[in-house]
Amino acid sequence: MKSGRKKQDGTPGGVIHTYQRYDPVRFPSPTAPPPDVVSSAFDHMLQWGNARSLTAEQLARAIRLDPEQIKGLQGFGPSLESLIAMLEAQKQKLLETYEADSVLEQAWQQYDLFLENTNPPDDYKERFFLLAHGRQIYDLERLWYDLPDERSEFARTLVQMMEALSQQYQIEDMYGRYDFTGRKPMSIEEALEIKEQLEKIDELLEQLKQALENAEIYLIDMDTLAEFVEEPDLEDLSNLQQQVKDYLSELAEQQGITSDPSGAMRLSPQAYKIFQGRLLEKIFEHLEASKTGRHNSPLAGEGSVELQEVKQYEFGDSMAHMDFPQSLINAVIRHHSEPGNSSALRVNADDIVVHKTKNSPKCATSVIMDMSGSMRYEGQYINVKKMALALQGLITSEFPGDHLNFIEMYTHAKPCPPNEIINLLPKPVTINDPIVRYKIDMSNTELSEYQLPPHFTNIQHALQLARLNLANVDTPNRQIILITDGLPTAHYSEEWLYLLYPPDPLTEDATLREALLCKQAGITINFFLIPSWSQTEEDIQFAYRVAESTSGRVFFTAGSDLDRYVVWDYVSRKREII
Repeated sequence: MKSGRKKQDGTPGGVIHTYQRYDPVRFPSPTAPPPDVVSSAFDHMLQWGNARSLTAEQLARAIRLDPEQIKGLQGFGPSLESLIAMLEAQKQKLLETYEADSVLEQAWQQYDLFLENTNPPDDYKERFFLLAHGRQIYDLERLWYDLPDERSEFARTLVQMMEALSQQYQIEDMYGRYDFTGRKPMSIEEALEIKEQLEKIDELLEQLKQALENAEIYLIDMDTLAEFVEEPDLEDLSNLQQQVKDYLSELAEQQGITSDPSGAMRLSPQAYKIFQGRLLEKIFEHLEASKTGRHNSPLAGEGSVELQEVKQYEFGDSMAHMDFPQSLINAVIRHHSEPGNSSALRVNADDIVVHKTKNSPKCATSVIMDMSGSMRYEGQYINVKKMALALQGLITSEFPGDHLNFIEMYTHAKPCPPNEIINLLPKPVTINDPIVRYKIDMSNTELSEYQLPPHFTNIQHALQLARLNLANVDTPNRQIILITDGLPTAHYSEEWLYLLYPPDPLTEDATLREALLCKQAGITINFFLIPSWSQTEEDIQFAYRVAESTSGRVFFTAGSDLDRYVVWDYVSRKREII
């Protein structure tokens, strides 16, 4: 490593890193954008929540690097192509050396020998020969479990027969998968060992080919590769593999992904901000391609949201938006440009510039997210969570004065803090009866929520929570975004909770009554209906009845485009209000 100042020939000096047989221009690629680590992490969390921790290895498997970034391997001893060729040559040598017909016959004869020489107790004789001729390990296991004495000679023989049958299965599998063309016979033990070698080679070949296609060299099993490749050929590949791991670890840290002492990955607020920004970029890029998009509002004036642009101060402008640094610079420039001016520096009205502002009327939105049992189909719950994160990112960045809250809906409904959205999962189905008619007294103090089946859909309770939340926000622009896949199956009536499936008119009526209360409070309900395998015309008509009762609208989405529909509708509604 060397350092120096700018040289006489004009070449910039500075710190120069030099690694033996390593081209820093090729790794990482100076032209390609860095891998999107944060989206890969969020994809895992959206699917699993906190039910399955995200490990560094899982994150590495999810990240896609540019294959151009590993072309530096050409200068690192053997290239990936040469390693593939070496392994394929070893595999071919094994196949051309051995023949497999004789060992397959041995495996059959070994089992048949046990069958001929076994003398089971009279009580088990008929059953034994019936099951043994079927050559199924499961059948022999059931027979073994039924024996009164697992230490008897017959029990030990059954264990040996199951082992022989297992070896026969493995050799048959090898015989079917590999084309042996040699003449050297194998014993059963040798055949099993050769099968293991061939499977390891196949797995390594798959890893190396994936590395060529996706630059996933950090997933190559170096310990297994060491069994087939000489140590000098591995050293440089191992070094580069470590560099890639370090590179990805650095990228993860830069994008707000940290690890706790147990090794599980954690998402910081910075990671949320990056991911939400990328969601919004994709949404608005799609809209621009459709000749609609993210356009700047021309409405500027005295408002609550300060812009970067400045203008000359005019009478009536609020001094709260004054650009102090620029105004002071203007005064200094004017002061020095006036000849013979020796007086103290003064700021005149002509020096003052103020930030432009835009009128952004306050809106209040409550988002109801269906997490009932049916949302697990086709991963619709993932689309709902992605939409919620996108909408939160939009309001945080573009409309910071707006009010937004989230409600999780299932058999009950409860507020969901934004930082818990990522962990939401559809509720497990605990009742599979075709007809359910439950009436539960919720005033019973001995009854807890965890004793109730959680997978029903209580739209009425969710609308009630949303209405009460929005009632405390001082703005006429209030809406509920209701996202579900169909009719409700649960509702409250005073202290009673009703769980009714198939959907019952009682539940629908209770839900519509709550929707009318929302209308009386000046709240609009926009109904986003996502598809479901069980959806019928009745579900669609119900959505229309709820939306029309509050002068709202119904949106039909495929689920995967839910975030685009909700975000764009929010932006459009803001423009209409302005």
